[in-house]
Amino acid sequence: MARTRRYQVAASGRWWDEEDNRWLPTGEVHAWEQGLNQTACGLSLHRSRLARFAAVGWSDVLPESGGAADAVRRVCPRCAAAAGRRGAGDRPGWRRVNPRP
Repeated sequence: MARTRRYQVAASGRWWDEEDNRWLPTGEVHAWEQGLNQTACGLSLHRSRLARFAAVGWSDVLPESGGAADAVRRVCPRCAAAAGRRGAGDRPGWRRVNPRP
């Protein structure tokens, strides 16, 4: 059985949330898999000067989630394609209902 990938967030900036008492991502966000030194789209974390947010899940920074997406300006389209724009509990977007014979 294939293991499912869990993506966290790497962002170009950070801001302090007074309600949650933690740092949250701001600016451009990328999907990042913990233990690797690059984003899902292939950017190096160090060379691109991206901050890591291991406590923030990928589905939390999507604008439709409303979670930690308050100050997110742009979601990387390549990372969104690799990590998926949907949350973990959502069903697939397309399914064949009446297949041809």
